[in-house]
Amino acid sequence: MFQITPVVRNLLIANIAIFFIDRNFDLSSQFALRSFLSPEFRPYQYVSYMFLHSRESFGHLFSNMFGLLIFGPLLERVWGPKRFLFFYFFTGIGAGLLFSFINYFELSQIRDGLALYLDNPNPQAFIDFLSGHAEFYYKSQTAFINSFDANPENAQLIAQSKEMARAVYEFNLNIPMVGASGAIFGILMAFGMLFPNTELFLLFVPFPIKAKYFVGFYGLYSLYAGFQNAPNDNVAHFAHLGGMLFAFILLKYWNSSRQKFF
Repeated sequence: MFQITPVVRNLLIANIAIFFIDRNFDLSSQFALRSFLSPEFRPYQYVSYMFLHSRESFGHLFSNMFGLLIFGPLLERVWGPKRFLFFYFFTGIGAGLLFSFINYFELSQIRDGLALYLDNPNPQAFIDFLSGHAEFYYKSQTAFINSFDANPENAQLIAQSKEMARAVYEFNLNIPMVGASGAIFGILMAFGMLFPNTELFLLFVPFPIKAKYFVGFYGLYSLYAGFQNAPNDNVAHFAHLGGMLFAFILLKYWNSSRQKFF
């Protein structure tokens, strides 16, 4: 009979409770993970972001908690509560760290592009900046771009273009990350490594698939999607990869260590 283990149960309760509290008190404004470069960044956000989820729909929370419920109990029974809880936070924090470093690199490119544009504002440079760093915004500013292109010396248009370029940087700087996905993908990675030949029956796949193949496919997809960086994709794919990477490292360390961890 399926039984929920203590740590998994408490994590489920904490995440669900915080989800409803956040909907009423906006915890995300302070506790979501911010960029290194943001004045709103705080170190404790590497833990707090894991308990926050998108308030726009229940789906984000549901998918993460479903993964925790399906794969977490078996790992907790194998490792014990202390080791499982350590693993959960280790992979979740690791996911946040990898996301932060990737995000820092991306924001640094936008910041450098902004500096170049502010030094030499002109229509083509404005087009290059928007198309390179804010394609979603570029497509909605056709009328302004055409006007600027027809009047490149217009001081008002130049000033407006500078403000728009700064707004692009500020927008990207202040995008928060929330969710337990990094830790959940760490759990998924551990399940695939410890039980590689366990057959999983997925809702939209008409045949069973072994855990090792499912984990490998999901990892490759996250890598592809992370580099693809689609304009309307608000999923932190590199956080997923970070959770899997830190899970792999920790499991390899535990397997090589002769000392008892707990």
